[in-house]
Amino acid sequence: MPMLQPIAVALVGAGEFGATFAAQARRIPALALRVVCDRDLERARNALRSGGYAAEDLAVCDSRAAILGAIETRKVAVVADLALLADLPLSIVVEATGQPEAAARVAELALASGYHLALATKETEVVIGPLLSRRAKAAGLVHTPVDGDQPSLLMGLIARARLLGLPVVAAGKAGESDYVFDPVAETVTCWGRTVAVPGYGRLFDVGTDPRAALADRVVPGLETATVPDLCELAVVANHTGLSADRPELHAPVARTVELPSIFRPAEDGGILGRRGAVDVFACLRRPDELSFAGGVFVVVETPDPATGRLLGGKGIPASPDGRYLLLHNPVHLLGVEAPASVLSAAGLGRSTGGEEVLPRVDLAARAVRDLAVGETLAMEARHAIPAVDPLILPGRRLEADAPVPYYLAAGRRVARPVAKGQALTMADVDLDADSTLLRLRREQDVLF
Repeated sequence: MPMLQPIAVALVGAGEFGATFAAQARRIPALALRVVCDRDLERARNALRSGGYAAEDLAVCDSRAAILGAIETRKVAVVADLALLADLPLSIVVEATGQPEAAARVAELALASGYHLALATKETEVVIGPLLSRRAKAAGLVHTPVDGDQPSLLMGLIARARLLGLPVVAAGKAGESDYVFDPVAETVTCWGRTVAVPGYGRLFDVGTDPRAALADRVVPGLETATVPDLCELAVVANHTGLSADRPELHAPVARTVELPSIFRPAEDGGILGRRGAVDVFACLRRPDELSFAGGVFVVVETPDPATGRLLGGKGIPASPDGRYLLLHNPVHLLGVEAPASVLSAAGLGRSTGGEEVLPRVDLAARAVRDLAVGETLAMEARHAIPAVDPLILPGRRLEADAPVPYYLAAGRRVARPVAKGQALTMADVDLDADSTLLRLRREQDVLF
């Protein structure tokens, strides 16, 4: 029986995610990493060497002929110029730049060249994911998010629940840093900060109704939700049809076992005003308990309370009445898991995202203070713009009075005064007319 040819892969972006993908791809016979593109050639080479590739198996290339030669001799071509990736003998591009504008250029080039696309940069997916999905389908290709990052993993949980006929009441993730409560020192640590909280122990174990403790559990200065959290959940909303119960989400501080009690409808003792909500929580735990940092979950309605109580008795977190259960995956493994999406897209012709990706919501921006004309909306750590808070709002065409998508505003100047608490509109921001991301978003608006 003849051996099947491995899937030829190009990786764009050799940072943390890309480096872990490259290292894992080397261990999977069905994948062949043919090209790595990064503006920093030294970073790319170091990532590959750290991932187990021998120096003699790498070839720095600055032309199409050199790349083809490297591929022919089974070497990994290392390139700095994205344009050199066009029209090569490749099956799929794994985009891992982490830069919204760069990722848009990679995505457009990949699909135009007839490659499947695995897009890791959620900041681009949240703006133009529906367009990329539609373009890929029209060309007989697959556009997919990647396992190893939370949106794809959460969509997998949602799909499994739906397959089993379990209605999804809430779906979400934990913040990247837990609320770690030390009962001896009476402190809470989150994002590397430790705050003294005398008496916090009374808020830790509150029995069957944690709602009364939720407001008091929030420690001033310790975040319960960040921009990446809302970005990822907006992506999930566009892929699955779920939506936000509140534009800023509820973002409670909660223990894992409490989730099916908290994320259930208000009439049943929870905090939700609707079923089918996306949300985030800060995982409250002791130092000796398992972390949930960055993990994903769904709360589902059980077939009947008796089944819920039966499963609850087997250790599955459940609401006291047995009506709601927690299904969860507390880990994400970055690029180590991404091959699952690559193999699904290029090998099976299936995305690990939603079946129908629509512009249902946008990640928008609300001023946290008065903004002056000419001020730059600088994007800083964790891809956040400190001058604004993120919101999940219904998706709209990019008209003057429409909320400007968060990552179209990033790095741009304020065009007119914006009052504290006001959502920024398209007219409030001096957008980059040459932006690929903006051009593709306008094309998406016309298409949908």
